Amino acid sequence: MQSSRPARRPRSRLSGLCAALLCSVVDCAAAEMRELRTFAPLEAASSLDADKVALGRMLFGDSILSRTRAIACTSCHDLARGGTVPLSRAIAEDGREHGFNAPTIFNVAANYLLGWRGKQTSLEAVSEKVLLDGRLMAADWELLTARLEQSRSYVSWFRRIYGRKADRASLLDALVTFQRSLLTPNSRFDRYLRGDGSALTPGEREGLKLFMSYGCASCHQGVNLGGNMRQRFGIFPEPDGPPESPSKAAPPDASEQNLFRVPSLRNVAVTAPYFHDGGVASLSEAVSIMGRRQLGQTLSASDTDAIVSFLKTLTGEYDGRELENPAPARVP
Repeated sequence: MQSSRPARRPRSRLSGLCAALLCSVVDCAAAEMRELRTFAPLEAASSLDADKVALGRMLFGDSILSRTRAIACTSCHDLARGGTVPLSRAIAEDGREHGFNAPTIFNVAANYLLGWRGKQTSLEAVSEKVLLDGRLMAADWELLTARLEQSRSYVSWFRRIYGRKADRASLLDALVTFQRSLLTPNSRFDRYLRGDGSALTPGEREGLKLFMSYGCASCHQGVNLGGNMRQRFGIFPEPDGPPESPSKAAPPDASEQNLFRVPSLRNVAVTAPYFHDGGVASLSEAVSIMGRRQLGQTLSASDTDAIVSFLKTLTGEYDGRELENPAPARVP
């Protein structure tokens, strides 16, 4: 009597199929890891002089730095509102509207280029520009140092930390040291980059995949997902004209009228309104505009929603709490 034996061919085919699927999964994971090298997790601030940070924090929130004492740095960069304010454009010390939206101050130390035009490459340079710009703080060094010398508290702080009275170098150093402390690590995307696969939901991972496949990461990459290059806004025209106009902020050189620093996308979900003129209140609308103007593509509603869900994972923590911005953006 012959014993029945299971056919081996189907088993061989099944094993081959499983092996192929396993290789496919491994290949996909490897490809994803290669793509993720475009980014880097943000580390917490370290090796900063605590006294300089404290002095810089005081100066940052003190209207003593503006000519008429009408505004402080926090007037445009509110740490309780995502490091910015929900206004289309910054308001100068004389009450006039500035040409640009106030970018977030968080993670500014991780940017290579600074200012909307991307003309500065050091925090000292951009801080001095803001202090002296007649359209912003409108101060001068003689005024600032004289005021600080009249304050017993500031005299004590500067002499204890720097061994001398306040001057240009020490004032900028204190402000910059504080700004270097304004990092927001530990976003869910940071945790994902460090290997925590559960940090993102399947929908958010799909948004990341679309972010990469559409080419968004060509400009928004690195540790800050931006902030390291300049790009022309409006590569692809729209029949009805651009959704935002740079005319109020036009530089003397017309060739640079639409050339701006690519902003960081960290904390983008809590830093509305968007773009250099603060003309868009909705993150979904901003993503749609970027698809049309920069990529020449009309994103579907589902793709837009997925990308927005990914962008929301870029919100980090400051002082142990996730950033938030309770105030809705106000645009014209």
